[in-house]
Amino acid sequence: MVARKRAGKTRPFQTTGDYRIIGGQWRGRRLPIADSPGLRPTTDRVRETLFNWLQWDIVDTKVLDLFAGSGSLGFEAASRGATQVTLIESENKVSKQLQDNTSLLHAKGMEVVTANALDWLKKPSDSRYDIVFIDPPFRQGLATSAITLLNEHSWLAPDNQVYLETEKDYELELPAGWQLLKEKTHGQVCFRLLTKDIA
Repeated sequence: MVARKRAGKTRPFQTTGDYRIIGGQWRGRRLPIADSPGLRPTTDRVRETLFNWLQWDIVDTKVLDLFAGSGSLGFEAASRGATQVTLIESENKVSKQLQDNTSLLHAKGMEVVTANALDWLKKPSDSRYDIVFIDPPFRQGLATSAITLLNEHSWLAPDNQVYLETEKDYELELPAGWQLLKEKTHGQVCFRLLTKDIA
């Protein structure tokens, strides 16, 4: 339980454990996770594999973390040298915890947006992202919807990489012009690295 002060009173703020940043400037730092049903940070093992895939491409990039949840992917990217990280989270208390963690680390170039990720992707794009993380709640069709919206709108930079984390039996159907770069499974989770060809 973490005490949070507001309007001169001490108010409890419920957390449900924490996770560890595994590389970069904040290596070893632990960040609290808001108490929210179904919130599951990407495991250390999966994150280590992902950032081994990205290790030569993460510095000086613009990163979009959709369905940010614990923020474990976005904060890991920032720790390893991404210059801009945008975290999209729909639940207010989870978004507030992300903002608190950003303040805790004095993280520059990080933005937390409280919004539904799919609705946010439907708006006119004002930025192009080099790396996008898609790690939505499982079995709701959100991964397919997110890829469709990324495909239809101009969110991706020319040399883009899109990370997708889904349930193991998720059937991936990519739009034309997309490629599967890497794929692995761990337990009941399948994780992939994709790219979209942009002329």
